[in-house]
Amino acid sequence: MARSAEITTVTRRPMRSRWRALRWLVDLSAAAGIAVSGFAIILFSTDVQRDRAVALASFTPLLLITAFIALVIAIAGKRWVLATIAALVSVAGAAVIGPLFVASGASGAGAHSCAINLRVMQANLLFGTADLDALVQTAKERDADILTVQELTEEAGAGLERAGIDELLPYQLLRPSPGGGGAAIYSRLPLENGRSLDGFLPTNLTAEIEIGSRQPLVLYAVHPVPPFPRAARWHAEYETLAAELEAATAHEFVLVSGDFNATYFHKKYRDLLALGYEDAAASLGAGLMSTYPADKWYPALVGIDRIVTKGATATSLSRVKIPGSDHHGLVADVCVPPRAHADSG
Repeated sequence: MARSAEITTVTRRPMRSRWRALRWLVDLSAAAGIAVSGFAIILFSTDVQRDRAVALASFTPLLLITAFIALVIAIAGKRWVLATIAALVSVAGAAVIGPLFVASGASGAGAHSCAINLRVMQANLLFGTADLDALVQTAKERDADILTVQELTEEAGAGLERAGIDELLPYQLLRPSPGGGGAAIYSRLPLENGRSLDGFLPTNLTAEIEIGSRQPLVLYAVHPVPPFPRAARWHAEYETLAAELEAATAHEFVLVSGDFNATYFHKKYRDLLALGYEDAAASLGAGLMSTYPADKWYPALVGIDRIVTKGATATSLSRVKIPGSDHHGLVADVCVPPRAHADSG
């Protein structure tokens, strides 16, 4: 009997050790998931300054998933305090992401009577190396009224001309630049008062389009620098862009399209919206609408190409493939309501 008791004691100790190690693993895994998600919420809520922190904010949705994983682990391990904390963080994370998946009451194709409907297309050309024939064909098939382009080179501009862009969108503001720093606006409607914006390394453009309203449509094709590895420069350019867009709110109708090099999860970007602008994807409940990178084996992870409006509303938004580019393009229908349209007499 003594021998039997001794054997039992020897076998229980390793078992207790294994359970203790498993509890530690559960605790550490759940705590790590909670910490990562909490950090993501901090990134979302604050105007972060450091290069890597700004870059990480782009991946807020992926980071927030860790709270849900922590919740599952904590429940499976019956660690109820950790499960409660993970649940609270998960709810906070859902509040961060949720608005992108819920359409606003004013959005949707049937929500407006449109005096004018403009179809806007956004495209980044990857230093001018995208398939230009395919781009023009897509613009033609989608019946685009406006095309905003980033990373336009002299060669790419000539390639778009050969592909037939002049017949499709004859009114143009072109600012090509070596190395992909250029930009362009192509329009079916006449452009006036076109200019480059000061204070940016890549070219950013604005022009006015006469649409029969009391004031012209003010159009922007924007492309601030990426936040990594030059977060300080990115911050400065966003301050410049904010000042420009704040001044533009004096106009009845403003349309901003481009590669913002920021996502909805960057406070700097949401500060632009707070000036009186509406993000097309958010207003339509279109979700993350990720556009970059588009040239990898895995899906695009971040939505840095955006279409933003003031005084009008996006009624549809879709992502389009741009062969040869590292970005997906966007196509949006933008409704100018009757109140912004001139009386017919």
